[in-house]
Amino acid sequence: MPGEASRPRVSSTPAKAGAEIRGDVLLTLAQLRLATPHQLKALLLPHHQDTDYIRRALRNLLDDRLVGRTHRAQQSYWYCTPAGLAEAAASGELAPKAGRTTGQRAAAKTGLREHALALVDTVTAFHHAGVADHTDWQVEVAHPTPAGSLVPDGVVLLTGGSHAFVEIDRTMSYARLLAKLERYDAYRNAPASGRGNAARVPRSHWQETYAGPSLERPFPPLLFVFAPAQRRAAPATREAAFHDRAEPNWRITVATTTLPLLTAHGPERPVWRVVGHGENRRSLAALPAPR
Repeated sequence: MPGEASRPRVSSTPAKAGAEIRGDVLLTLAQLRLATPHQLKALLLPHHQDTDYIRRALRNLLDDRLVGRTHRAQQSYWYCTPAGLAEAAASGELAPKAGRTTGQRAAAKTGLREHALALVDTVTAFHHAGVADHTDWQVEVAHPTPAGSLVPDGVVLLTGGSHAFVEIDRTMSYARLLAKLERYDAYRNAPASGRGNAARVPRSHWQETYAGPSLERPFPPLLFVFAPAQRRAAPATREAAFHDRAEPNWRITVATTTLPLLTAHGPERPVWRVVGHGENRRSLAALPAPR
């Protein structure tokens, strides 16, 4: 439910494997669309030294035609089939989402594949830091705005009950990045929908979804993660150039980091640089509230 953390889950242990991990692998692929065996191990069996149990579960799911795989450069990339998505949805463990798709197309195209894998690495960094469980992410969920649909790369429910929007950048132009900022601003300032009732005034989509029952939570921060990409400037260089271009004219909190910095230190450490607040980095908990 919006504003509520997922129910407590038993964390993965070295003894959790075989049939027990099969369902978790299917749900994770349905939720995140695409992952490698090493990424699945990092999320589901972090104490294991190898991927044997994960690969066994993947082969079992493959035999049942619930997952598919693509091979590139001696690496395998796994995704749910339509049958796998249906089984995952029938479990009741996934958040409702219209138009949920498999990761087959992303697995086949280099740019889409690397973008999806960078998102999984980001999810893993949050998960290992205890900032958000990997089950508390939603990928590419459409949000209505007066300027058209806004589709964040990810929306994460943090352990404290608040949310954050997450965007992964590898190859996007600065013009497109700034245009996406404008789309978030349009979403933040969209007028209220509906007529409300005697108990409360009408609320906009973001208030209904993220502000909580009494509107005590501010608009979620927007977190940009700059990931490595071939034939592109280094993530730190692109991050600095983005700050040079992004004026703090929006009523939202915009913070950035690089994927190497995030995975090395975790989101709870001072790895976030806030647009309009100088070059010093802050922890996730220390991000300023939006104006």
